Amino acid sequence: MTSAAGEAPLWQPDPARVEAAAVTRFQRWAAGHHGAPADGGYAALHRWSVDELDTFWQAVAEWFDVRFSTPYEAVIGDRTMPGAQWFPGATLNYAEHALRTADDPLRADAPALLYVDETHTQVALSWSELRRQAGSLAAELRALGVTPGDRVSGYLPNIPQAVVAFLATAAVGGVWTSCAPDFGARSVLDRFQQVEPVVLFTVDGYRYGGKEHDRTGTVAELRRELPTLRAVVHIPLLGTDAPEGALEWSALTASDTEPEFEQVPFEHPLWVLYSSGTTGLPKAIVQSQGGILLEHFKQIGLHCDLGPDDRFFWYTSTGWMMWNFLVSGLLTGTTLVLYDGSPGYPDVQAQWRVAEQTGATFFGTSAAYVMACRKAGVHPGRDHDLSRVQCVATTGSPLPPDGFRWLHDEFADTGVDLWIASVSGGTDVCSCFAGAVPTLPVHIGELQAPCLGTDLQSWDPAGEPLIGEVGELVVTAPMPSMPVRFWNDPDGSRYHDSYFDMYPGVWRHGDWITLTDRGSVVIHGRSDSTLNRQGVRMGSADIYEAVERLPEIRESLVIGLEEPDGGYWMPLFVHLAEGATLDDELRDSIKRTIRENLSPRHVPDEVIEVPGIPHTLTGKRIEVPVKRLLQGTALPRAVNPGSVDNLELLSFYEDLARRRL
Repeated sequence: MTSAAGEAPLWQPDPARVEAAAVTRFQRWAAGHHGAPADGGYAALHRWSVDELDTFWQAVAEWFDVRFSTPYEAVIGDRTMPGAQWFPGATLNYAEHALRTADDPLRADAPALLYVDETHTQVALSWSELRRQAGSLAAELRALGVTPGDRVSGYLPNIPQAVVAFLATAAVGGVWTSCAPDFGARSVLDRFQQVEPVVLFTVDGYRYGGKEHDRTGTVAELRRELPTLRAVVHIPLLGTDAPEGALEWSALTASDTEPEFEQVPFEHPLWVLYSSGTTGLPKAIVQSQGGILLEHFKQIGLHCDLGPDDRFFWYTSTGWMMWNFLVSGLLTGTTLVLYDGSPGYPDVQAQWRVAEQTGATFFGTSAAYVMACRKAGVHPGRDHDLSRVQCVATTGSPLPPDGFRWLHDEFADTGVDLWIASVSGGTDVCSCFAGAVPTLPVHIGELQAPCLGTDLQSWDPAGEPLIGEVGELVVTAPMPSMPVRFWNDPDGSRYHDSYFDMYPGVWRHGDWITLTDRGSVVIHGRSDSTLNRQGVRMGSADIYEAVERLPEIRESLVIGLEEPDGGYWMPLFVHLAEGATLDDELRDSIKRTIRENLSPRHVPDEVIEVPGIPHTLTGKRIEVPVKRLLQGTALPRAVNPGSVDNLELLSFYEDLARRRL
């Protein structure tokens, strides 16, 4: 996955870009005010940020003018993980910061949101109008009896109303939680029933892939099965009338009420996110108003280098943490680009059209989308005016080397000095552990560096740090956005077991990584589905990157099974491209590709054609549940059915397990 140690960078920021970057200006300021190193560039700043954790986060708060209505007693109280205490004594409000650009008379009428759907009709919402609607809705939520700590839920697509509803909820001190409307009723209830919302924002349906999808029946079921609801708010995206007893969105956002921002403790819950929930109910992850505020100021303002002149696009749904991350672009005065629709409708260039139409400067997408564009032979740089795009960022899975090369080559002749940022983090922290740094070079197949304030390390099973070798991704010091707790986890045992069971007091994320000697990071895939053959470890992402270069392979899934007799069975499941046939010639080609590009030890024992590869609802390949099925675990115990995009696909693996056992 990584480029050779002596290989020249794919991209190098020019001196003007380095000088203009916010992280450069922050380092210079922090050197004068807080003793940060003035020299040594990003590496020295990162070292200082983890060695002097308290001072670093104090500097972030000051640099971004975080408004504490009550002063803090210390930056970090108790450092113990889990349970570190951040800014004890402080009170603030996230929404107040997200909306303060509206107070600037020079920016009030500028767009805060640009919304585009599959018709490519563009709707703008100004900062002043966003603030007005949020203020009106916040007053109505208070009138409905919503008080700090009450949960407010959204069954909504990526539309402006979702942003308004979230900001109004945060303004009153409520706790936001959302699911995309492509989630079925059972999946939504598995999430919302845990947190018992008092208000539900819904749409009557949504448009995707050129079709309208009615959701009135699902909404009716949600209303029946969520007895804690005091109110349901109807947003007529498809133009239908509100069902009986529901409130109309337009009525709740009609007034000119000045927003009131409830001042809440730093650790007060902001939202609840959900893990993919491959087994049991999804983990309901609680993150704080202050923790997210500080972490996202740092991540968006310094790492993504976004400010008032930028337009921030990331393809996401409200059911993925990247929606929450996207909305935090408002903190830095950045215009958000919201796209509600299929990434591949009417064809694979849909996202590039959105970027062209909206003048996006920061283009966020998935590695899978980049590779799909490459495989489809499209030319975004040639066929679209993407002259404003400064950065293409990817997440969801590691961007393969071919993805780096393809993006670079596609923009090479356009005059765009394209920064490619592969980033990696998790729902668990709603942020990145490693990724974008605007002042560092980009090497093929590598994330540029660990993020500021993140003591990212690679550890062996004994807890010894590794450089240049594959190890467990660990974080050895607390981050502000680490969960305050899990919902309905009164003794904290589920939270502890999720991250701190292997290395007490140290966050283990469940990814395999390599830290290179030049400070960059390579992600190899999930450590709990890692291929460990004859003592040689390899992440599944490495296999996928190699195999899916073959035009006959649409997608693949690899599993490594430790067998009772001490053997190791490693099948590779392939979903073939249309018209392809899995014959001996293709099997040999697949095995040769892995042998020559990766490792002879990781050539699969069998290559098996499958009707499709199962994914979570957020698009990640389901590896561990398939592994459990092949080990003989019954389907209901191997996977949470509500977390899978196509449950029928798992029956193939269940049948295979029966034949093998």
